[in-house]
Formats: sequence, C-alpha cells, structure tokens
Amino acid sequence: MNPQFGNGVNVFFDDLGPRDGAPVILIHGHPFNRTMWAPQTAALTAAGYRVIAPDLRGYGESPVVPGKALLADFADDLAALLARLGIEQAVVGGVSMGGQIAMELRLRHPGVVRALVLSDTSPVPENEDGRKYRRELAERLLAEGMEGYAEEVIDKMLAPYNVTGMPGAAARVSAMMCATDPEGAAAALRGRAERPDYRPVLAGASEPCLVLVGADDVYTPVADAEALHALMPHSVLTVVEGAGHLPGVERPEAFNRALLEFLAGL
Repeated sequence: MNPQFGNGVNVFFDDLGPRDGAPVILIHGHPFNRTMWAPQTAALTAAGYRVIAPDLRGYGESPVVPGKALLADFADDLAALLARLGIEQAVVGGVSMGGQIAMELRLRHPGVVRALVLSDTSPVPENEDGRKYRRELAERLLAEGMEGYAEEVIDKMLAPYNVTGMPGAAARVSAMMCATDPEGAAAALRGRAERPDYRPVLAGASEPCLVLVGADDVYTPVADAEALHALMPHSVLTVVEGAGHLPGVERPEAFNRALLEFLAGL
C-alpha cells in the first residue's frame, strides 16, 4: 500500500506478487475501492502474477478531487501510475465503471494494454435519461451521504439471494459503499455521465479480451455482455452463475477460474 504520484493525483494502490510476474491491473467500480479485488489478488499472486490494485481518485485512500472526474482522468491517472512503476504493458481489468475506465485506457493509451478483462460493464454512451440520473444522484449523495444509497442498491450490486445468503459479502460491499467520500462519488458520477461510445475502439481491438458477467446482473445483463463479446473480434465470454453485478465478490472461485484460464492462454 503506497501513495504514488500520477497525473497530479496521489493514487494509493497495492503492488502485490513477484516483481517479475506478468502485470495485471485491476480497476474497481463505483462506489467501491481496491479491497473489492482481495479474492482476485490472492489467486493471481499465488499463480505468479504481479497485481496492481489502485484506489481511483476520490475512492478508498486516494484523495478527492472535487467537481467532475472524467473517465479520461481516471485512465490518465492509471497510465501515469504504470509508467512510474516501470510497467510498459499490462493486462487491464475492471468491473462496471472500472471496465469503462479500462476501455478509456485502451482508447487513450493503447500501447499499455496487453489484454482486457471486462466484467459487468457496457461500452455504450449514456443516454439523456442516464445523464440526468447520474447528475441528480451526484447532488443527492452530496446532500444526504452514502448510507441511503447503499441500502437502496445492495440487492442490485449483489443478486438478492446473495444479500441474504452471503451476509459477509453483503456487509463488505455495503461497508465499501458507505466509506466512500460523497464528493469523490459525485465527481465520478458527473464525469461518467459524459462518457463516450467505446464500441468503435473495441470493434477494432486486436488484443484478447475476457468478458465476464453475473448471470443475474440487473445493471448490465447477460444480453449486454453478449453484445460486447460479439463486438470484439478476439473475446471470450464467461457467464458466472449465482451472481449479480459483482461476480468477483459473489462467486470468486468461478470468477478466478475463468480469469486464470484466460491469462494462461495469453
């Protein structure tokens, strides 16, 4: 756990596993932090990979930058972080907003991306209703804090049967959401409302990609993952049964198995 200067922001991150291992960077979603990847970092480092797990600006231990944080800002932070670590190329993985940041990294810094891992995410730009919702939610979080929002969305972040059946996982996810600074979350929501269409860059991507999705994800359903898989010429799709929007948390064994199999084939 070290602070690292990148793109004007001190990004906190974990740098785990052997320094000569193939590097993998894992990008958390909203409104979480790098600890969500604990099951993955354990499995990957045990298999000999070097894992970089950052806290995005405004999340976890990284400082809040008020106003608006574009996905381009997050991507530039991470490109700067990798450069400071001397990592020229990495497998870039992300879940939900983290997946969109991975796409943005591929758009802005294509040479950095060895392969993509896109979990429960969408390349489609926000529509007008979605932009309005994200901007209004930003204002609500600033006014009310994170607790009410966390209660409302826990059974969408996790499949409802996992909220009751996996109380430890549900408590961990809720705690991450409630610990997030509302100002950081609001900045990301405003920026995410303006995200571009990533479909053109993905359709032309030559890198391998693993597309993962929870079978019962309501935010980015299986049909969205199938469309993403169909868009990318060198992709494979894994549907994780018994999971919602966060299969890496809900079904880590199945998620890790698919991830390690994909990485072994690179």
